[in-house]
Parts: sequence; structure tokens; C-alpha cells
Amino acid sequence: MSDAPPAPSGDLPSGRPRRLLVVRLSAMGDIIHALPIAENARRAGVEVGWVAETPYGALLQGNPAVSRLFLADTRAWRRSPLSKASRAGIRRLRSELLDFSPDATIDVQGLWKSAVVARLARAPVVSLGMRDRREHTSSMLVDTPVRLDPAVSHVVDQNLALLGPLGIPVVDPAPDARYLLRFPRPAAESFCDGIGSAFALLHPGASRAEKSWGEDQFAALARGLAARAGLSTAISWGPGDEERAARLAELVPEARRIPALDFAGLAHVMARSAVFVAGDTGPVHLADALGVPTVALFSPGARRNVPTRNRPYRGAWLRYDPGTDLETVVTKAIEAAALTAL
Repeated sequence: MSDAPPAPSGDLPSGRPRRLLVVRLSAMGDIIHALPIAENARRAGVEVGWVAETPYGALLQGNPAVSRLFLADTRAWRRSPLSKASRAGIRRLRSELLDFSPDATIDVQGLWKSAVVARLARAPVVSLGMRDRREHTSSMLVDTPVRLDPAVSHVVDQNLALLGPLGIPVVDPAPDARYLLRFPRPAAESFCDGIGSAFALLHPGASRAEKSWGEDQFAALARGLAARAGLSTAISWGPGDEERAARLAELVPEARRIPALDFAGLAHVMARSAVFVAGDTGPVHLADALGVPTVALFSPGARRNVPTRNRPYRGAWLRYDPGTDLETVVTKAIEAAALTAL
């Protein structure tokens, strides 16, 4: 991006900030994991603004803990940093952030792109220190680095450590996205009404191949849940998941695929399901933040995204390998949903 931000500006203001800017640009699951930062700040009487990538803005709209939502298109800006559109977009965002005038900024993401965006607000930046950042050298743009406690393993709790230097107490650490259910979504409700029975919502999609359990396995799970718990199957999908969803629909012809939905629409379908099962993907964390019975399936090849760090904060999880018996997964889903097997 052009229009280089200022260098680190110094110490945090004394006392709790009146306004706080949160920078967590993407993606779905990562934004869900950062929601408690805004919620606990709001409870402490702090006004919160949030910068997110444009495609994820709708995930935060209506959140009562976020008073101002700022949208960035860093992908386009980095692709064409000197273009007229990019320069205008950066100037617009900088103007909006200066108008918000935060007393402090939290860069949750710990990347160069988020660090640069955080500096646009010209407020002291709190973020992870060099050792704990994915892009270590971006720590040069941090005023107050936070070193993670090795005993704190879950990413939600690691994020909440960033509130410490600001004197903001953590009252409730669990992500809560139930605000999305306040928006009427007739298409989602109509879909659920059309199923007419209790259903499991299965999400075969994955952002990376190593995160995918496989459509054959999901099909076997659908049959197992039908046989043991009387659940019908609905298939969840999002952009990029079309082929996996279509393959699962072929394997389970009686299953119904959800229509194309926005975040709020997906939340409505999740909330009507008996259990949501997926790999370590954004939707599994959304379901968990809605209070939906959830099972996350972790592949043996996962390195950074491991259960200790990325499991659903409240839901169930299972780390599978080639020897994992299907009945183990079926039982885990039944237990998560507090269902009685037939």
C-alpha cells in the first residue's frame, strides 16, 4: 500500500481508552475469535471501532459491541498500490479512522498489512510481540508489544491478552455472534421449514485440502446419524465449496443443500440445526459462537491450526487419522447434540 503510515507514536494514554480501534481484517473464523475483544471493551464502557476487509463487513454489521465499522480492500491495494482507486481507498480509510480518533488501536492479526492499517489511525498500537507474530518484522510498527503466556493455548484467550495493557478486564471470554439472528432471513427460514424434521448440518468445504475430511466420510456420517439418531441431512457450503457440496449431494441424494446465503442467513440455518459438523473452518466457529452444538474435525496433517489453539471455544472436537472409526465420529456428534441414539 502507498501513503506510508507514521512510525510508532509512543506510550499508551494513561487510564482506560475512551475509544478503541480493533484491526482484524479477515477471515471468518479469525474475526469470530476476536469478537470477545470488542464485547469486553464495550462492557468496560469503551467505544469500539473495527476495521475488516470488505467481504467480511457483513459478519460484523449489527454487532452491538461495534459502534463504527470501517472497510478495507487491502488485496486490491496491494495488487495495484499506485492506482488511483487504491490511493483513494487508502485516503478514505485514513480519513474515517482519524475522524473516529481512537485513543488506542489493537492489531489482532499481526501481519504487515494489518500493522500498516493500524498505523493509519495515528493512535498507539497494541499487538503481539515479534516472537508471537506470523510476520515477525511487522512488530516494528507496534508501540506496546504483548508477549503471550505459553500456558494460554486457545487463540481466543491469546487475543484477549491484548486487552491487558489497556486496563480492560475480561468478563466473558466466549465469542458470541447471536446478533446475526436479529436480522430476518426468509430464505433461510423457508429452507429449514422445508426440511420438516430435525437435521444435521454438514459442511464438507475447506479452505485447504488438508483441512478436508472428505465427502465420502461425510456421506457415511450422514447415514450414521440418520440410522442412530433419526436426523436428516442438510449440506452447508460457501464460496469455493461448490464442488465438495455437489459431490456430497450426489452421495446422499436425500440431503438438501442450503441456498446461497449471507452470513446472517447461514446463522439462521445453523441455529435451526441439531448439530453442525465441519473441519477446522470459519463456519464451525460461527456455529459455536451461535451456541449451536458443534463438532470440529481436525486432520492429522494440521500444524498451526491444532485443537489446542483452534478448537471451538465451547463445542466438541475430534482429531482424526486414517484409523479413526466412523462410529467414533457419529457418537461424538450425537453426544454434542445431546441426542438419544435410536
